[in-house]
Amino acid sequence: MVYCTKCVTPSTRPNVVIDENGVCSACRNYQTRPNIDWNKRSKTFADVVSNAKSKSTGYDCLIPVSGGKDSTWQVVKCLEAGLKPLAVTWKTPGLTEVGRSNLENLINLGVDHINYQISPKVEKKFMLTTFEKVGSSAVPMHMAIFNIPLRIALKFNIPLVVWGENSAFEYGNSEEESTGFKLNSAWRKKYGMTHGTTAENWISKDITLKDLTAYREVTDQELDDNGILAVFLGYYFPWDPAESYRVAKESGFKSRQEGPKTGYYNYADIDDHFISIHHYLKWYKFGFTRIFDNLSLEIRNKRLSRDEAISIIKSTGDQTPHEDIEKFCNFVGISKQRFFEICETFRNHKIWTNKNNIWQINNFLISDWAWDKCDKYGY
Repeated sequence: MVYCTKCVTPSTRPNVVIDENGVCSACRNYQTRPNIDWNKRSKTFADVVSNAKSKSTGYDCLIPVSGGKDSTWQVVKCLEAGLKPLAVTWKTPGLTEVGRSNLENLINLGVDHINYQISPKVEKKFMLTTFEKVGSSAVPMHMAIFNIPLRIALKFNIPLVVWGENSAFEYGNSEEESTGFKLNSAWRKKYGMTHGTTAENWISKDITLKDLTAYREVTDQELDDNGILAVFLGYYFPWDPAESYRVAKESGFKSRQEGPKTGYYNYADIDDHFISIHHYLKWYKFGFTRIFDNLSLEIRNKRLSRDEAISIIKSTGDQTPHEDIEKFCNFVGISKQRFFEICETFRNHKIWTNKNNIWQINNFLISDWAWDKCDKYGY
């Protein structure tokens, strides 16, 4: 394991490269921000808005929303730009109460809204299948998030789809490599957290093509033929979780009073009980947790030092989400023992070593990490 010398990102993080000077590509990208002409980009967004309005026959834009702080920020920015939006939500089967409340608040900002729910019977089978085969329960979620809004944009002839951050750029790739302002099929395949698969790859004796209708990919050709542009708002305006939270909070968004569900923030990843399962598997696969991502952003934004971040990681521990694991197991119909058995099949033995029946990560960021205090199996 090698860690960025500026933040706490490890070399095992997918799509991240640590250079010969020990600095990760995400930190290098962040250093380019002062060179970006944000005033010019905001004017470019004004042109995008004007173009959408000239083409629309009803809704000017579609905004994929969960009710989180980022989607609240997206709605606020689009309303401020004078757009008439349709907000679209893939309704997670693990919706939290604070997520429900924040989604209602977002809608009340003044948008029409579609809450798209997939059959729980299909989602149970699909989530369990992807969890068992690729160690991610979130493949169905990401397929739904990235394709349902586009399909609805086609149906309603909406010329513009407005996403939030470009996570590929924020966490490690140049704008050129991560397609900059535009979300297309190449971006979804590489960065959409679907393991490079499409819905058709998951057809089986238990899951039919018709079952997977909501997850099926919208092609670039379909979007181009219908004059639909899908953009990242974070290309036109500086994206910072603290800033999007500030804007969202001023618009009625509420954080999680009990503290973070996963990671460092009590205002992110709080709308879905199952998102913590997705992040938890990073520990087995890559030897880091969601808090490493969050704290690296805080370091880049100069709100924390690297030493402070390391201290926070040490005091926080591995954040095994026991309550959410219980909910996930109940939903997909497996025992907690089976859950951890599946997790174990994805443990990365290139970085993990078993010493006296205690798993440890070689060359871990924190030399005196209490491995014996970590959850071994959790049951």
